Amino acid sequence: MYREFYGLRELPFALTPDPRFVYFTPSHTEVMANLHYGIESGKGLIVVTGEVGTGKTTILRWIMQRLDRTVLVGYVFNPRLSVPEFYQHIARVLNVKDWENKAGLLFALGKTLEERHSLGLRTVIIIDEAHGLSANVLEEIRLLSNYETDSAKQLQIVLTGQPELREVLNDPGLRQLKQRIALRCQINPLPSVEETDRYIKARMMVAGAERTDVFTPSAIDFIYRCSEGIPRQINNLCDNALLTGFAAGEYTISRSIIEEVADNLDMLPEAMTLRQASVEREAVAPIFTSSGRAELWAAGTGNYTATAAASHDSDEVAAATTPPPSSPSLSSAAAETPAPELSDIGAAFRQWDSVGERYK
Repeated sequence: MYREFYGLRELPFALTPDPRFVYFTPSHTEVMANLHYGIESGKGLIVVTGEVGTGKTTILRWIMQRLDRTVLVGYVFNPRLSVPEFYQHIARVLNVKDWENKAGLLFALGKTLEERHSLGLRTVIIIDEAHGLSANVLEEIRLLSNYETDSAKQLQIVLTGQPELREVLNDPGLRQLKQRIALRCQINPLPSVEETDRYIKARMMVAGAERTDVFTPSAIDFIYRCSEGIPRQINNLCDNALLTGFAAGEYTISRSIIEEVADNLDMLPEAMTLRQASVEREAVAPIFTSSGRAELWAAGTGNYTATAAASHDSDEVAAATTPPPSSPSLSSAAAETPAPELSDIGAAFRQWDSVGERYK
């Protein structure tokens, strides 16, 4: 919709995990290196964790597209599988045939792995969203890691998931699986405004942008604050900001546009949200009249007089016929009597109550 307006060949901030748009932060590069080393060296079990939207699936797809054809990859993207369903899926993606039950499948799988390993070929199972795997399936994964020779694993298994995966693996019931993890790595959000700026410009260039200064520096700064450096959040903000800018005829995306978009997406920084809430609450009506507050402080300091009480009664009559002022001020008694310390407030209220009983 806005591609021609901003001189783009395609949408630069789509939420799909397109490997062409992968951006290598130091964190992403480290994960790539660990996966390459783990698979090539036959390490067995590798765990990759990262917050939602940090690019785990994008990295996996980028790697799978670049693996040599000698590497057989089975990709599991739905972890909500029972044990039988899990094995059926593995058999299908690894092309394991001629089996009728679990024992037959495990025998056929072992034979396939042994043949491939003897030829120097790699077999990899990649399980995305692994934090959603049941304990039973995780136990089966541990048993699959037993396919090995005296010197190397015949099957490489990569578990990727949200930070909760670490908690899952810390379950005492899965301690045997945890001990078999050869490599652990983590994908982190973008660490700074500068990295966010480079990320946005890199995606714009891949999308064919003729200019990379579409977003102002202040807009990029606010994008980083709202997104907390999470790529998916950045994509969502930028995509909606370009759409809003197109609708308004703005060739440059300013901070004000990002603020509008972030507000619509409920992504404003917490501090700004609190400030807006305080503005909405600032017009709170007083619960005492001005003379009533003066009498309260006077009572707290022992300066309450019958004159003040009479003034209180007359104020009540006036209040019934006169609307309260928008900014009520203290009476002369209040001006002469300073507000008590916090420790005196309780005594002030007790004295106020006793005085009120005398004048009922």
